[in-house]
Amino acid sequence: MEQIDGKAIAQKIREDIQAQVRQLTKPPGLAAIRVGEDPASAIYVKNKRKACAAAGIYSEEHALPASTSESELLALIDRCNRNPNIHGILVQLPLPAPLQARHILDAVAPEKDIDGFHYLNIGKLVAGEPGFVPCTPLGIIALLRATGVHISGAHAVVVGRSDIVGKPTALLLLHQHATVTLCHSRTQDLGAICRQADILVVAAGRPHLITAEMVKKDAVVIDVGIHRLPGGGLTGDVDFEGVAPHVRAMTPVPGGVGPMTIAMLLANTLQAARAV
Repeated sequence: MEQIDGKAIAQKIREDIQAQVRQLTKPPGLAAIRVGEDPASAIYVKNKRKACAAAGIYSEEHALPASTSESELLALIDRCNRNPNIHGILVQLPLPAPLQARHILDAVAPEKDIDGFHYLNIGKLVAGEPGFVPCTPLGIIALLRATGVHISGAHAVVVGRSDIVGKPTALLLLHQHATVTLCHSRTQDLGAICRQADILVVAAGRPHLITAEMVKKDAVVIDVGIHRLPGGGLTGDVDFEGVAPHVRAMTPVPGGVGPMTIAMLLANTLQAARAV
């Protein structure tokens, strides 16, 4: 079994982005907006800004209190939309209640929507037209390509139908001419469907949902899940130790999809800056 080293693949992408940024007369700019004191969100934004600095991308963080009103948040987004030094805007999710994520995300200018969450970019993805694509699905496709996986003609099974990972991943695979099955919590006999997969992408949010008897020999498995174990370690949606002996290639947790997500965020920010 080949362990897909997302960390190494992401590092190569980041080095390429850094080289491209050096050739620009003006560095790309990213505004990260975080509302509330969610510890995980704070860590995510910190890691994103650190990656930006390493790539030569300017970044700024707007950390707002949980009491921030919708009008205050929309006003900040509007200022970022109009700031010529900011090419990409990300609003870190989840947002605290009563803020409505959909209303907030659609306030981001589509040309600065580097997370690919605006309705216009969602529509472009469905239609197969150029636009911004959510970073994790984009990273999954990059991992498959780097591993030499032939997507065209393959049967790809995606477990999980979230708007952030599952649905856009299924669409990207479809655009690459895979035959795609999208599974979810009400799918009957999940194991039988997963055993048909040449490419299995698991983003269900349930630790060790996929076990050895649920995979096809020589399948390629992409594990998007990440969960904290009682002992402090991390694990994914796939039982790595049980599944690994039976498949051709598989991403570890951590060190698989996670680093690719941040690399794709940098790539989208560079893309936004070049479009100006």
